[in-house]
Amino acid sequence: MNHNTIHFNAETSFDGVLERSFTLGDITGVLFSPESGPVLGAPLLLSGHSGGMHKRAPGLVASAQHLVTTRGYTVAAIDAPGHGDRPRNARDREWVEALHAARAAGESMDQIITDYNTSLAERAVPEWQATIDALQALPDIGADVPIGYGGTTLGVVIGLMLATAEPRIAAAAFGPVLAFDAVIEAARQLTIPVEFTISWDDSEIGRQPGLRLFDACASVDKALHVYPGRHQQMSAFMADNHARFFDNHLGWAGVPAI
Repeated sequence: MNHNTIHFNAETSFDGVLERSFTLGDITGVLFSPESGPVLGAPLLLSGHSGGMHKRAPGLVASAQHLVTTRGYTVAAIDAPGHGDRPRNARDREWVEALHAARAAGESMDQIITDYNTSLAERAVPEWQATIDALQALPDIGADVPIGYGGTTLGVVIGLMLATAEPRIAAAAFGPVLAFDAVIEAARQLTIPVEFTISWDDSEIGRQPGLRLFDACASVDKALHVYPGRHQQMSAFMADNHARFFDNHLGWAGVPAI
């Protein structure tokens, strides 16, 4: 198998959105695009899933469908190492078992999450870069398409490290995340337009990590959106605001696909 070429192995369509599963070497992913065909010049959005989730997590899929049908975007998501259709290695299994044990005992999971997510991000960044290369080689995407990134929790850790290493990403939007040292250091290197969203009543992560991350971010063009509600309980208004952010910073008029 050519590890530099995307191989599509299944496709489905629903409400105007075409979903195509693909592999790229060991990477497993999905591409969401308009069922009627690509919209000329539409941006490519890379979507990073939360820890413990996968490329077809419900919130990720809902966001992708919204961006495809209301804006004409193409959206790509891949499974992080050891997530979704990708088996965990022995060290990943140890981290997951330690997380379960700490949760059951009512102990802090912060250091375990820090170590695990850092390892995952270090492995995921080159995988995303290879995925970008392969996607840009597709005739319905192309090398000149503007690219953005959106993610939450684990997807933020990966996205921050990716955006600081990958000049093709022009804008990024991040949800809640545990703001450990490696995340803060990546934020200090980030200079592209970025928006952060945090839920004020988040009992899992809390509001302070998001505020700390926003403060650390070196981008001149940055925004912080705070909304009422619990962990990742985002309103439809915030989803529209999220889409407009990418429209503005990727130079897109938000042309509906259907």
